[in-house]
Amino acid sequence: MSFTLRQLQYFVAVAEHGSVSLAAQKLSISQSAVTEALKHLEADLGVKLFDRHARGLSTTQQGHQFLRHANGILASVSGARRAFEKPGGALTGKLQLGVTSLMAGYVMSDLLAKFRRANPEVEVTATEDTGEYLEHLLIGGELDVAVMVTTALRDRMALQTEILDVSPYRLWLPLGHPLASQESISLSDVAQEKLIVLTLDEIEEETVKLLSAFGRRPRIAFRTRSVEAVRSLVATGAGVSLLPDLVYRPWSLEGDRIESRDVSGALPVVQVGIVWRKGSPLSQTARDFIAIAQAHQALRGR
Repeated sequence: MSFTLRQLQYFVAVAEHGSVSLAAQKLSISQSAVTEALKHLEADLGVKLFDRHARGLSTTQQGHQFLRHANGILASVSGARRAFEKPGGALTGKLQLGVTSLMAGYVMSDLLAKFRRANPEVEVTATEDTGEYLEHLLIGGELDVAVMVTTALRDRMALQTEILDVSPYRLWLPLGHPLASQESISLSDVAQEKLIVLTLDEIEEETVKLLSAFGRRPRIAFRTRSVEAVRSLVATGAGVSLLPDLVYRPWSLEGDRIESRDVSGALPVVQVGIVWRKGSPLSQTARDFIAIAQAHQALRGR
C-alpha cells in the first residue's frame, strides 16, 4: 500500500511539533488517527521515522531525510492546485527571511528571484545579520526561515535544518603561481605562503579550525571581511587564500585572473542550508520557499 498525502501531512505536523498530541491539536483530529497514520507510513516505507522519548518525538536520520521529501511533495501539490485556481487564488501572506552576509551575495539572490516569480503576491521581508543573531530571531519567532552556513550552528536542539549544498575549501592562487603547476598541493606547501584570510562571521569559526590544521603559526598577510578584497589581493600576488568553493570566481574586480586548486589533507567543508525553529509549524509561504530552494539545488547538482 502506498502512502497518502494525509499521512504526509500528519508526519510533517508531528515532525514540526515533536509531539503527537500537539500535532493532533493543530490538525483538529484525534491522537489515535495521527498515531495510526504514522504506524502505516513507517510500515510502508520500511524505516523508523521517529525516536520516542519522554519529551515527545524526534526524527531519526531516515525521518529527517524523508521530511525533506514530504515537504517538497506537499509544496508541489499545493503549487499544482494553485495553477488551476483563479488569479485571485494565488498564494498570499508574508515571508520573513533571514540571511547572513556571505549567503546574501552568493545564494539568496537566485532563490529569492525564483520565489518572487512563483509567488508574486507574497510580501517578502529579508534581514541580513550574523548567524548568531539570526538564530536568536528564529528561536524568538521573528523569522520564518533563514539561509545561512549551518556548519557552526550554536543551538541545534532548537533549530531544524535542510542542507542545500556542501562546499569544500580550495586554494586560491594568482595566475602563474608556482603551486598552480604542482600535481599535488599539501597543507605544508600552503604553510610556506603568505595567507589572505576572510573573517566573515559565518565562516570565521571554520577558518580558525582550518588555520589550526597547519600545525604551526600561519603567515597571515591580511585579514578582511570582504570577499572582493580577497580576490584583488590574491590576484595581484599579495598572498594565497583558502576559501569555500561556493564563493570562487575566476576574476577579480580589476579583471585579473585567479586560479583555484585542491589541497590534500583533511580540510573543513562549509554546509549551506535553510534553518527554521524546531517545533514551530511552517507557513505555506515558508514551505514554498524551502521547496523552491530544494528544486534549485537539485538543478544545480545535475
